[in-house]
Amino acid sequence: MDAGLRRELEDKVRSGERLTREDGIALYACDDLAWLGGLAHEVRTRKNGDVVHFNVNRHLNMTNVCTASCAYCSFQRKPGEKDAYTMRIEEAVKLAKAMEGDNLTELHIVNGLHPTLPWRYYPRSLSALKEALPDTVSLKAFTATEIHHFETISGMPASEILDELIDAGLESLTGGGAEIFDPEVRQHIVDHATHWEDWSRIHRLAHEKGLKTPCTMLYGHIEEPRHRVDHVLRLRELQDETGGFQVFIPLRYQHDFVDMQDGKVRNRLQARTTMATGAEALRTFAVSRLLFDNVPHVKVFWVMHGVQTAQLALQHGADDMDGSVVEYKITHDADDFGTPDKLTREDLLELIRDAGFRPVERNTRYEVIREYPGPDAQRRETPQPMRL
Repeated sequence: MDAGLRRELEDKVRSGERLTREDGIALYACDDLAWLGGLAHEVRTRKNGDVVHFNVNRHLNMTNVCTASCAYCSFQRKPGEKDAYTMRIEEAVKLAKAMEGDNLTELHIVNGLHPTLPWRYYPRSLSALKEALPDTVSLKAFTATEIHHFETISGMPASEILDELIDAGLESLTGGGAEIFDPEVRQHIVDHATHWEDWSRIHRLAHEKGLKTPCTMLYGHIEEPRHRVDHVLRLRELQDETGGFQVFIPLRYQHDFVDMQDGKVRNRLQARTTMATGAEALRTFAVSRLLFDNVPHVKVFWVMHGVQTAQLALQHGADDMDGSVVEYKITHDADDFGTPDKLTREDLLELIRDAGFRPVERNTRYEVIREYPGPDAQRRETPQPMRL
């Protein structure tokens, strides 16, 4: 990047001027990650100071049976496969109750698109979970793809479906199903009917009903930087309209293990893709933070990035480390780069402080539950937020 364009972009960012599509593509082409990360760090500091948010959550997947066969997905199973499962509502409640300890504040629910489960299973599940769990536990449930599926199996419009789910206890949709919106890429990776038009329609409806939702992007597979820029700008425009997105979450595409039960590798992209490097992950966080000027938070999902890359992402635009999770079935950590199965509250506090930030525990609505002390000032070589 020549010095003139660099100064122009710096001036735009520091004056609060909105970056363009061309600016985003130029930022991805920049090979000076230190400069790019520093610029994104300025923005995250202006928006969120020295805070890194986290929450204490658990993931619940009530069924892995799915009508779709998305090219990147290792989670889905077809009816009759030996490791396909569907929980009875009582089973889901029992499992959720077992997750309840440690002052849990969020239950995150995503499922396959089951071909035969009736629509009523879903609001009844939420009602039963809400009744069984403390009032402090928020139910963040279902992707826009699932809501679109519910329209198909129920014959009801999404507006009525959302009303019933909200009455049953829904407090937020999840951000999944977005992947990459550009149809040039999407036709090769997604095997269901929910594309930008329906995904945006459903989140728009949710925002109109007072729900705040996350939005996501699956990166590092067959897409190019221009597709990532297009994806963010679509979301940015919708955010201009509704103001309903609380957080943007770049999700790192994962390769798959060979399934030990049947010897299959279900990820059909794997033979022709490599996973994004740590540097590419940090570049993606930085450019996303700089482009997405109207969303307050950027989250790094440590399960899909590894703990060390997640810490570095906090210096490249991210201000949220997600939660304690425990078990995440949707993706596999095939690179074997040391990602743990769970992080406790104390683990998260230590990781955030070790990166030089002040931990703040939040709930699903980004309301502060508790603020914690930052890095120990008496500790030798105490880390501080990096100045690049």
